[in-house]
Amino acid sequence: MQSIPSYKRIWQISFPIFLSMLAQNIIILVDTVFLGRVGEIELGASAIGGLFYLCLYLIGFGFGVGSQIIIGRRNGESNFRKIGEIFGHSTLFLLLLAVVFFFLTKATYANIMRSTLRSPDIFQQVEAFLDIRVWGLFFAYINVSFRAFYVGITKTKFISYSAAIMALVNIALDYVLVFGHYGFPEMGIRGAALASVIAEGASVSFFVFITLRKVDIRKYSLFRFWPIQWQTIKNILNIAVFIMLQFFISVVSWFSFFLIIEQTGERPIAVSNIVRSLYMILSIPIWGLGAATNTIVSNMMGENKIAGIVPTIKRIAKISFFSILGVIAVTFLFAREMISFYTDNVSLINDALGPLYVVLGVMLVFSISIVIFNGVAGTANTKTSLIIEIVAILVYLALAWYLAIYLKASTPIIWCSEFVYFFVMGFLSILYFRRGTWMKKEI
Repeated sequence: MQSIPSYKRIWQISFPIFLSMLAQNIIILVDTVFLGRVGEIELGASAIGGLFYLCLYLIGFGFGVGSQIIIGRRNGESNFRKIGEIFGHSTLFLLLLAVVFFFLTKATYANIMRSTLRSPDIFQQVEAFLDIRVWGLFFAYINVSFRAFYVGITKTKFISYSAAIMALVNIALDYVLVFGHYGFPEMGIRGAALASVIAEGASVSFFVFITLRKVDIRKYSLFRFWPIQWQTIKNILNIAVFIMLQFFISVVSWFSFFLIIEQTGERPIAVSNIVRSLYMILSIPIWGLGAATNTIVSNMMGENKIAGIVPTIKRIAKISFFSILGVIAVTFLFAREMISFYTDNVSLINDALGPLYVVLGVMLVFSISIVIFNGVAGTANTKTSLIIEIVAILVYLALAWYLAIYLKASTPIIWCSEFVYFFVMGFLSILYFRRGTWMKKEI
C-alpha cells in the first residue's frame, strides 16, 4: 500500500465486502418479504428471532474480526506462514463456540422469549423460527473464519462470489419452502429459517472449494493439522474478546430496542421490522467501508505507516458520506415503492414511511461515525472501541425507553434515538485519535 491508499485501492478492498454484506442482508430482506405476505405476526416474529440469532452470530463474528486484525498485521509484516496458524486456530475455536451456543440456545431460548414477549402469537412463531435457525451457527462461524482470512490479506474477491451463492440459494429455497411450491411442504416461518441454514452451508462449500483451487496453500500454510497452540488462541482473544463483547452488546441493544417497540404493539414491531430490513440494505456501503477501514488501518500499522492512518480514515469517511447521499436521494423519492416490496397492506406502508425518513437522516451521521469507529478497532485498541460502544448504547437505550415507555411517543420519534447513538460513537472515536497513544499499540 501507499502511505495513503488511493480512492481506487479503497474501493478494490471495499466493494467485495459490500457484496458479502449484501448477501447476508438479502437473506434478511428475502425472509422479510416472504413473511410479510404470510402475516404481520410472522413478520414481527422474524425480527425478534432474527435478532436473537444475530446476537449469537456476531459474537463469533467479533472473534473473526479479531483474527482478521492480526492476519492484517502479519500480512503487512509479510509474515505469511503465521497466517495459516491463525486461520486454523480461529476456525477450531469458532466451531467449539458454535457447539456451546447451539446447546445453550436449545436449552434456554424458549424461557427467554416467554418472559420478554407480550404477544403469545409472536412468541410461538419466534420459537418455531429459532428451533431451526440455530443450526446455521456451525456454517456461519466457518464462513466468518474464511472471511477474516480474505479480508485480512486484502484479497476480498472470493467473498463476493460466496455471497452471491448464499443469496441465490436462500432466495430459491425461501420461495419453495415458505409457501410450499413445487411439491415442497408449506413451512411458513420455519421454511425461511431452513432456507437460511442451507444457504450458509452452500457458502462454506464454496469457500473450501475455491481456497483449495485458487489460493497458494503453502505460502499461507493453510489446512495444516496444527498442534493446538493455546497461546495463539489467547493472542487472538486478547484482541477479539472486546470486539466479541462489542458486537454482542451492539446487537443486544438492537434486540432491546425491538423489545421496547414490541411493548407498544404488534403494528409498531411489524413496521420496525420493515424499516430495519431496508436500513440494513441501504447502509451496506457504509458497513463495507467501515470493514475496509479496519483492515486497511491494521495493514498500515503492520507496515509502520502510522502518519498516513488519520488522513486515510478521513479519505474513507469522505467516500462513505458522498456514496450514501445518492442512496438517500433515491430512497426518499421511491420510499413508498420500496416499502410496498415487503407488503401490500396500504396501512402498514403508510405507517412505515415516517420511521424510514428518520433512518435516511440518521445515515448521514452513521456514514462518518462508523468509519472513524472502525479505525479505532483497526489500531487493535479493541478495549477502547468496546468502551465507546457501551457508552453510546447506554445513552441510546435510555433515550429509546424514555421516548417509548414514558412519553409514549410515536414510532418515528422512537427511531430518532439512532441519531444520538451514532453522534456519541463518532465524537468519542475522534477524541481517541486526538490523544495519539494508539500509535504505539503492539500485537
